[in-house]
Amino acid sequence: MQTEALLIWIGICFYVLAGSLAIIALVMGKRPERTILALLTIALLVHGAAIIERWIRLGHGPYLTMYEILNSNIWSLAFVYILAYWRIRSIRASAAVVMPVLFVMLAWMQLSSPDAGHLPVTYDTTWLIIHILFGKVFLGSAFVASGMALIILLRDFNIGVKRFASMPDNLALDTLAYKFMILALIFDSLMLVAGAVWAQDAWGRYWAWDPLETWAFLTWLTLALAIHLRITFKPSPTRGAIMILIVFVLGFATFFGIPFVSTSPHKGAV
Repeated sequence: MQTEALLIWIGICFYVLAGSLAIIALVMGKRPERTILALLTIALLVHGAAIIERWIRLGHGPYLTMYEILNSNIWSLAFVYILAYWRIRSIRASAAVVMPVLFVMLAWMQLSSPDAGHLPVTYDTTWLIIHILFGKVFLGSAFVASGMALIILLRDFNIGVKRFASMPDNLALDTLAYKFMILALIFDSLMLVAGAVWAQDAWGRYWAWDPLETWAFLTWLTLALAIHLRITFKPSPTRGAIMILIVFVLGFATFFGIPFVSTSPHKGAV
């Protein structure tokens, strides 16, 4: 427990350093991108070590309590964003608007109880892990797209226009963001399929319209609709950005809200 807590705090310090440097660099017009990438990578590795230590100590993955779900999803969101930051240089300035989201989640995690949860028999299956992994790629892809969507909206309000000059124009950002949204749709679909297989194995039914399943399907429908509207009607980057943020907010609520207020068997807090 002490080892995990120490690693978590070291990871938080590096996340905060990376995010703060990204914000300061944006304001000052500097581009210490390699330093930011190095700090984020160190944070990710140390954070990952904390998750592994807890997994080994408790004998199950980080997917039971609010603390564990926040912990693992912060790591996966950071992982997907760092990959995008590393491979797509043109979006690196978005770290200044993306990292504060992780700061809020880290604070929320620290306010949650780190006590171990009870592992139900229905959670002891490979399909649950597959279901969760697909979900993390979905939310991570939507997270990266949301960072670009926020830049588009900030520019529309004439906020930081010169500061984000190193990034592509709104039309190019919109195109790139929707590539990530298509990736999100693919993995959201796979998440639902894998979840249905797990549900059949756990409860003897593929789908029961419990609150979490309903909200997950609603998120999938909204995501599919956003992509359909983008392809068919080609809305302005501003409207496209709004649709991206709506999808991300729905996905966020599905992941971190519904499982912990539902009284159905399909819930995260057990």
